[in-house]
Amino acid sequence: MTIEAVATRSPKARAGSIGKFVLLGLAAFFTLAPVVWTLVTALTVTDAETGTTAVGLGAFADVFAQIPVWLYTWNSLLVTLLIAVCQMLTAAMAGYVFARFEFRSKKVLFGLILATMMVPMQVTIVPVFMLVRGMGLADTLLALIVPMIPTAFGTFLMRQYFMGLPPELAEAAEIDGAGPWRVFFGVYLPLATPGLAIVGILAFNYHWNEFFRPLIMTISEQNFTLPLGLVTLQGNLGSGSISTVLAGVVLSMIPALLVFIFGQKPLREGLTAGAGK
Repeated sequence: MTIEAVATRSPKARAGSIGKFVLLGLAAFFTLAPVVWTLVTALTVTDAETGTTAVGLGAFADVFAQIPVWLYTWNSLLVTLLIAVCQMLTAAMAGYVFARFEFRSKKVLFGLILATMMVPMQVTIVPVFMLVRGMGLADTLLALIVPMIPTAFGTFLMRQYFMGLPPELAEAAEIDGAGPWRVFFGVYLPLATPGLAIVGILAFNYHWNEFFRPLIMTISEQNFTLPLGLVTLQGNLGSGSISTVLAGVVLSMIPALLVFIFGQKPLREGLTAGAGK
């Protein structure tokens, strides 16, 4: 709705529309203000000797000089991509089973899976760490990947997608001689691509920014992910340069921003298709 369209409406409707514009403007301001402040501060460099400030990329250069950014970025990419791919596969398989097969205690088992979504990570981190250490994976990148392969939310989402697909597709494929695996991979999985896109994008954005688990699971600096490595920019007792710290934050935002930009269309289509089902 344009401002000209608002001006031609009745005073009551006009007041309501103006109120909506004001509320949306305030929401946009409070949402974007921290991002703008972060960018401005990261680009503003203060000279320690003279105290003068200037706009430049000096803070970004300091980030690369103080920490191994490429190593931390590679660790984060490796962990995040493997988790996203594994969650897409396990969620699709588990969702397909719960949607298309009948077996004993099916509803109870599915309810238990959904119940795990209500358990905070802080409650399970100690037993998970003990299991990881017992498997000999402590202080490795696999300690971050293996526990996150199953996903309760992804299983629920993919189950809803598969339940919305017609069962006649499986019957027709079976008449043509297709087995269960071929029916899944050749018929239903391609049709569930929007749901897979949602699972993958959400998994990437969540685990890319994850800090708590890497802090517990990794000790060696060569296994640090980017969010964990950026903490070292703060210096002793948080005495590091705020511009350098925020420059590191801006650098860490770029991959997640790119995934959101290029994944916006499949994410929107996936949410719309899910609502339609």
